[in-house]
Amino acid sequence: MRQLTVIAGIDGTGKSSFRGVLEGQGTEMGIIIDPDAIAQKNGFNETATGRQALREIETALENGSSFTQETTLSGHRIIKTLKKAKERGYYITLYYIGLNTKYESIYRIANRVRKGVHDIHPDDVARRFKKRFDDLDKAIPYCDKVVFYDNENGFIKVAEIINGSFRYTNGFKPDWITEYRERY
Repeated sequence: MRQLTVIAGIDGTGKSSFRGVLEGQGTEMGIIIDPDAIAQKNGFNETATGRQALREIETALENGSSFTQETTLSGHRIIKTLKKAKERGYYITLYYIGLNTKYESIYRIANRVRKGVHDIHPDDVARRFKKRFDDLDKAIPYCDKVVFYDNENGFIKVAEIINGSFRYTNGFKPDWITEYRERY
């Protein structure tokens, strides 16, 4: 079965680290489309990075290959990808990584910049944080399964949506998932 695995969350939530967790669990990831790795190869040229990531996604879809994509869910391209994957019979699992505040994301980004990884302007993080749930709401209808993880102090599974039904998966309910649940 063709699978599209989407690892989503605003900048600095730990998407790339979470991919390592999934790989460690033996999750089939297919082709990995990692914007951060692409950016590093392209000297952090946003235009070149976007074009290359788009080419890799289109090639995977055209070939019917399973693939994994990391995304902030901002922008219109991810919805086009999800729609096309759904039309082509992909099983789509979205893992959403959340934090309670934009400041935690900004702090984590500053830490990775000190390690030589690219920066994201705090205004961009704040904008994405503010509309994160709206972006998530646009993606969910295309997904067969959505799994929510909190990453305040390590990845903790807190909720999931299967067959359109939301449920908490344990007693831990960080503020952000409670806020999202009230919207859902």
